[in-house]
Formats: sequence, C-alpha cells, structure tokens
Amino acid sequence: MRKIITATFVSLDGVMQAPGGPEEDPVGGFEFGGWTFHYWDDVGGAFIGEIFAKPFALLLGRKTYDIFAAHWPYQKSGPIADSFNAATKYVATHRPDTLSWQNSQSLGDDVVAALRQLKQEDGPDLLIQGSSELIQTLLANDLIDEISLLTFPLVLGKGKRLFGSGAMPAAFKLNRSQASTTGVIMATYERAGEIKTGSFAQQQPSEAEIERRRTWK
Repeated sequence: MRKIITATFVSLDGVMQAPGGPEEDPVGGFEFGGWTFHYWDDVGGAFIGEIFAKPFALLLGRKTYDIFAAHWPYQKSGPIADSFNAATKYVATHRPDTLSWQNSQSLGDDVVAALRQLKQEDGPDLLIQGSSELIQTLLANDLIDEISLLTFPLVLGKGKRLFGSGAMPAAFKLNRSQASTTGVIMATYERAGEIKTGSFAQQQPSEAEIERRRTWK
C-alpha cells in the first residue's frame, strides 16, 4: 500500500505560498515570494535530500505542476532534476491534454477516488510538493499519511496556508525532529488515529465555573 506524503515549507503562521521566488506565485498580491532563500543551510539540504532519496512519484496540483514543468526539464543533470524528471507525475487538472512534462498523467475528474485507488496499488509513495489547493482536498478527505514540515522563523501575515478551515480533525505522531543552523524546525509526522480529548477541570467545579459554562452556551 502506498502512502501520500507531503513535504511542505511553512512560516510560523502557517503560510506556504511561493517559498522559492518572487515570480513563483504572486496570486492575491503576495509580496514575499522567496521567503525561504536566506534560511537554507547544509542541515536543511540534508533533510530534504533524505526525502528525495527514497523512491517516489510526484503528486501535484496544476499550478505547482506548471511551475515545475517550466523549470526542472531545463535544468542540468543533478539529484533533484534527475529524480523529478524521471518520476511519474500524477496531476490534478482539468486540462489533461496539456501535460507536456515527461511521465505525466491526469488524476481524472474524481481526484479523491483516483488517489484512494492509487494508495491501494503497489508502487512508490506519492510525494506532494507545493500544491496548496490539492492539499486542502487531501486534508478534507483524510488522505495524507505523513507530513514532513519545515517551519521557518518568520511571520508572513497573509497567503495560502497549509491547514485551511476544511481540514478533517486528525491526530499525528512525531517521528523525528531537528533544527537547522538558521532556526528552521524540521519535523516528520505520521498519521496516528483520531483525536483523543480529556480534561484538566476539577471533578467538582466551583459555582463560578458552573456559571461561566452556563453563560457561554
């Protein structure tokens, strides 16, 4: 069974839009494209390198696909370029006839059904890069098995966020974490069942607490 894994760069306030450069995704007047650039070091590079070192197929939304297709096929040979160009690309798109990057295929009209089927098949894990809109669909349908999250020490204020209001409540388990020399927190989380709740309240609440609960209903 294949896993769906997302490797995502986010700010402290959860924005994931345009981490790579000013022209990457200025939608909505986003002004901070390229916000990850000055935080990269060898530690962060090694963390990302480990993700790409495992066999994977790419799972992409159409906007991220277009960004990648305009870049990676034109790069000189290297570990990431070679892996991305050779990988199968599964794309959420309404324009399947325009998928020109080698080894690309559309997920069809029912993306959720297609991904549920792909997860049941043999093959490499499905790695999401970027694709904020597609991620919202996956989170709403509990389809993400693992999150590799790189949290950068800055607040962007507005922009496309990793977790939107439609995300399905879910528990995750921390598998590993480390910090880069520039303050980036890198962590990998694995899906871990449902959310469990509890209470730190007194067994016998005070009269003030009873009144507070009454007025908040």
